[in-house]
Amino acid sequence: MKPKIVLGCRVDLCRLFVVILIAGLMGVGAAGAQQTGPQPVQPAPVPPQVSPRIEVLLTPYVWLPWTASTVSPYNSRIPSASSTVDPGTLISHLTWVPFMGAAELRYGAYGAMFDYIHAPVKSGANSKAQLFSGATTGMTEDSGTAMFLYRPWARPDQSIDVGVGVRAWGIAGDIKLNQGLLPPVSVANGLSWADPLIGGRYHRELGNGFGLTAYADVGGFGLGAQVDWQILLTLDYRLNSWVDLRGGIRSLNYTYRGKSAEFTEHLYGPILAATFHFNP
Repeated sequence: MKPKIVLGCRVDLCRLFVVILIAGLMGVGAAGAQQTGPQPVQPAPVPPQVSPRIEVLLTPYVWLPWTASTVSPYNSRIPSASSTVDPGTLISHLTWVPFMGAAELRYGAYGAMFDYIHAPVKSGANSKAQLFSGATTGMTEDSGTAMFLYRPWARPDQSIDVGVGVRAWGIAGDIKLNQGLLPPVSVANGLSWADPLIGGRYHRELGNGFGLTAYADVGGFGLGAQVDWQILLTLDYRLNSWVDLRGGIRSLNYTYRGKSAEFTEHLYGPILAATFHFNP
């Protein structure tokens, strides 16, 4: 009788093994069918930086730059002159209310940005090496920039704009050199020119309403000025859905070759601005 008992046990074990194997194969097949079945398609997120509507952004700002200027006459017998005017001195030499403001129009990935500065100042400065002096009682400097932008890259938290444009400069009034003991030397009766530009802008959201914006352009290329360039860095804060507050630093510079002298100007200093958003 013992061999029959042993054989029965072995048969029962084989049957149990076959049942477990079949159940396992059925489970694997069901899992495979679930994995290979059609998966629901998730909609791609829409970049928030590309709006399908027209948007108008108006940015009044206050910029208090240091102004470093150099005049280098082509006549080697006349020495060059330079001076640096701090923001406090610049404010005290204003002859009228200045204007500083920017605007931007956006539609989808395209935009147009405009910036204008009007600064009426007295001739001369509180410096031993006066640049602008003599018979002129006042001087007005104007700078206007137009840049056409395209946004090739946008993500929920950042975007990049590239563009081409032009910046026009105008300086009204005689530009004279006063080298102390030497008599004043007139080197230009006002200046005006325009520079082609290429530029780019990068914006990054930091969370909790804060963001960073970096803008730069360069131009001139000898067609107007020899070189004309600008850098703007700001820390931004979204106050509400239609107002952004900005604070940072700006540097605006040029080197221009006139008929009798080369003129270089560097303007750099803190900037405070507010951007208002409108969707007409």
